[in-house]
Amino acid sequence: MPHFRRSEWICAAYFAYWAVVAAVRPISAAARMEVWTADAAVFLALWLLAWRRAASLPALAVVRDWLPLALILLAYRQMGWMALPHGNRNFEQYWIGLDRLLLERWGLKRAIEALGPLLPNVLELSYLLVYVMPVAATAVFYAARARERLDRAYCVVLSATLTTYALYPFFPSEPPRIVFPADGLPAMSALRAFNLKILGAYGIHMSVFPSGHAAAAFSSAFAVRRLLPEHRLAGRVLLWLAILIAVATVYGRYHFAIDTLAGLGMALAAAWVGRAACRRA
Repeated sequence: MPHFRRSEWICAAYFAYWAVVAAVRPISAAARMEVWTADAAVFLALWLLAWRRAASLPALAVVRDWLPLALILLAYRQMGWMALPHGNRNFEQYWIGLDRLLLERWGLKRAIEALGPLLPNVLELSYLLVYVMPVAATAVFYAARARERLDRAYCVVLSATLTTYALYPFFPSEPPRIVFPADGLPAMSALRAFNLKILGAYGIHMSVFPSGHAAAAFSSAFAVRRLLPEHRLAGRVLLWLAILIAVATVYGRYHFAIDTLAGLGMALAAAWVGRAACRRA
């Protein structure tokens, strides 16, 4: 009989949720079948890796350790298959007020640009590194020889990130750089052009609320800080990088400020739930 890790139950529940969403969402039959096929492959992979004989094989145990990272990527891409045209801009019109307050009236944009291109490029580089935050957190656990704690770490990261993705159908929206292009976009640079190229090729166009970037970055940092207290430097580095990513999402107009705050809230909630679960375990 298979023995599933807690993090694998989270993945199974998430992909089961999207299988139901695909059944009721007005998407093409081809897109619906693509979602169901991917979900079936995920369920099969989780079941096979959780089988006791497979779990005892060292090579497959390593695959099992890293599989959630691939599933996060699949979860993100899968939403793009089910994106629908947005009927209105009500959410964006409501959210933009906080951005204008922070960036213009309170001078955050001027402060960031006070030293010329230095800090804007630091922020663009930080934003680019968001894609490796969960990978970096997993690598820290491996480097610390603490693989036995990895499942609890994934519970935090997956709970924050996948729950964020699960909310996307309820908040159809586009990023502020698209909806409000006249609202003081940052100057173009090589790093910014590269980030925009990635988003242009792999953006999902379903929603920006809450920010999956913020949820993944902060939850990765919280997991390392909570579960590897003996490696404080790694936790601090990841936390500071998460903060820079959060600022970059707003300054770069990749997300509304409310998106980023909500993503942080998702990470905090996941860390709190993970701590409570560990106490009961």
